[in-house]
Amino acid sequence: MRYISSPVGFICLAIGFLGLPAGLAAQVPTVEEVLEKSIAYHDPQGEWGRFDGSFTVRSETPGKEPRMSYIRINQPESFFGIRMEQNGAKTELELREGGCRLLYNGSETFSDEVAEKHRLSCERARLWRDYYSYLYGLPMKLGDKGTKLDPHVERRNFHGGSYWVIKVTYDPKTGSDTWFFYFDTQTFALAAYQFYHDVAKNDGEYILLEGEAKVGNMRLPRIRKWYTNQGEKHLGTDSITQPE
Repeated sequence: MRYISSPVGFICLAIGFLGLPAGLAAQVPTVEEVLEKSIAYHDPQGEWGRFDGSFTVRSETPGKEPRMSYIRINQPESFFGIRMEQNGAKTELELREGGCRLLYNGSETFSDEVAEKHRLSCERARLWRDYYSYLYGLPMKLGDKGTKLDPHVERRNFHGGSYWVIKVTYDPKTGSDTWFFYFDTQTFALAAYQFYHDVAKNDGEYILLEGEAKVGNMRLPRIRKWYTNQGEKHLGTDSITQPE
């Protein structure tokens, strides 16, 4: 898993609209309009905040065996569960009000060596919960407390497409990364995002989104392809395999 210090623990290219005709510049939506229309596209019935369901993610990393993650989220009950299968091992981590539950190959009894090797801990369970709740809750999560939306919206070319782009930072207690989110200029679907630990260093990663998966009544990006900002090295691909 890639470490992100936003709520789960992304270029500031100053393009602007200087020199563009006044009529075109006037068509730029506000940041509130972009976010409202994107949420209406991905979560038209406002389901995320009361989501009770499951989905499966296949994660592929160069040089490693694929990992299957079976994720269960019950927002009203504050429950998160994940069962992961990789290299013949099965690990389960659950979080609910009042505590967590950890299993290795179906048993709650395992050695310290197994716990260390497979990162079986309540802290790890919280990291997985924050990771999946944030990334798979986008763009809805951009309305959360502690999120700072830059009021300036840009139109920017990125990997063969033209998008509305908004910049997002967070209160220090929430996260320290700087993120940029790319939205389709017609549908306002989320198309990519990018984060930096330090924009001046061009560190961090960007994620390209492909396809859609219907999870409940929501349209979630089916495929996420991760790359480094520096050198554009492919880090891995996450794909929702169920529900179809």
